[in-house]
Amino acid sequence: MKKILVANRGEIALRIMRTCKEMNISTVAVFSEADRNAPFVRYADEAVCIGPPPSNQSYLLGDKIIETAQKLQVDGIHPGYGFLSENPVFADQVEKAGLTFIGPKSESMKVMGSKLAAKAAVKKYDIPLVPGTDEAVEDPDEAKKIAKEIGFPILVKASAGGGGKGMRIVHSEKDFEEQLKTAVREAESSFGDGRVFIERYVEGPRHIEIQILSDKDGNHRYLFERDCSIQRRHQKVIEEAPSAVLTEDKRREMGECAVRVAKACDYVGAGTVEFLYDAQDRFYFLEMNTRLQVEHPVTEMITGIDLVREQIEIARGNKISFSQDELEINGHAIEVRVYAEDPTNNFLPDIGKLKTYRAPEGPGIRVDDGFEEGMDIPIYYDPMISKLSVHAGTREEAIGRMIRAIDEYRVSGVTTTLSFCKYAVNHEAFRTGQFDTHFVQNHWSPEKIPAPADGNEAVAALFAALTVKAFKAQTQTAETPNSGTSNWKRNRTRR
Repeated sequence: MKKILVANRGEIALRIMRTCKEMNISTVAVFSEADRNAPFVRYADEAVCIGPPPSNQSYLLGDKIIETAQKLQVDGIHPGYGFLSENPVFADQVEKAGLTFIGPKSESMKVMGSKLAAKAAVKKYDIPLVPGTDEAVEDPDEAKKIAKEIGFPILVKASAGGGGKGMRIVHSEKDFEEQLKTAVREAESSFGDGRVFIERYVEGPRHIEIQILSDKDGNHRYLFERDCSIQRRHQKVIEEAPSAVLTEDKRREMGECAVRVAKACDYVGAGTVEFLYDAQDRFYFLEMNTRLQVEHPVTEMITGIDLVREQIEIARGNKISFSQDELEINGHAIEVRVYAEDPTNNFLPDIGKLKTYRAPEGPGIRVDDGFEEGMDIPIYYDPMISKLSVHAGTREEAIGRMIRAIDEYRVSGVTTTLSFCKYAVNHEAFRTGQFDTHFVQNHWSPEKIPAPADGNEAVAALFAALTVKAFKAQTQTAETPNSGTSNWKRNRTRR
């Protein structure tokens, strides 16, 4: 492959293009009218506007994206995450057009895209599953009977679901029928598929996932785990690698289990197997994400493996470039997602212009972003501004580095989740590793963060800048001609 079209936007498009440049592969960006001046558009070797801002008129137009790729003689299409990344129809269309889809086979997507089909597939491979139904429930009376047999609390889940949609926790029999109907309605509205199933609700679980790579020759590797337990609305906000609670034996057990899941669907490429991990150190298969994950930087930091490079090499037909025994965990990494959301207002989006935008710098800091100062956060897409990741020798050092990085981040014009993220990583429950997916409801409330006075942060930043400028002006004449500059350089990795 000498030319790749990135069928995505923002930070992930830019991140993929940077690896392509290192591999001497030219890139094509497709963009909506809202992203015309975005950094990823300027970074690409070629860029084509494919439609208005709404994603169903631009980034979800598979036919138009493929047509653009053919016109520009592209060899492969990388879908990133979101949009068309887990769409088996699009993957098929790409291959039929004579292009390479940099991702798994469409059949693997189909199997893992349905939670019921996924459960059926992995059951043959000795994968631990949460007790529940193997098929969709249709009769409310029969469903209630099954729920009583499993034992409350139970979880009603949409078969085609994701992101917490079509999911309801039912604590008692009297609430079951109403919650079942609500889950079905939400599933139909969100996914066009109202099928739901029932499983036991695992109390106080951690969300631990295993990164895997699989090539076309049937080789599989697991690149250890990520703990993604701190979430809001069933969506991740903070991730770390490795987990603070897994032993080496349990890590190996879960990794080998993830490989069996990959074998169950004949997987090729980069994927993530997600598990629930309970207080008794038992784990249960949750789902498989058949794409690159948002939180992949922390895995890259502790392993030194460029996952996008591996994806491209696998798509080229090459074998995985390392053995399982060659992999080892180096230090500790933490990622926080910087959303344009107000943590004091139930994490509701806070869209606007980035009046100030200064990302932190220094050793062990990586910022994946797709915005610059002065840009607007579009209302049409996910409000994530960036991913801030840090790496250090130990977990304690990584926490300290993250707090320092958050303190150095300068954003004004929109409210972000940075204040919540600092509160979370500095909380005793996080520091001790004693937390689960209920961190927000157990430890967080809006009054935990005092709201800053309007404009204080921007005024402070301006005052600091003017002070430094004045100091330099006063001392400039006192500098000797041979004073030179320091040999130390700021180290900022933006990939």
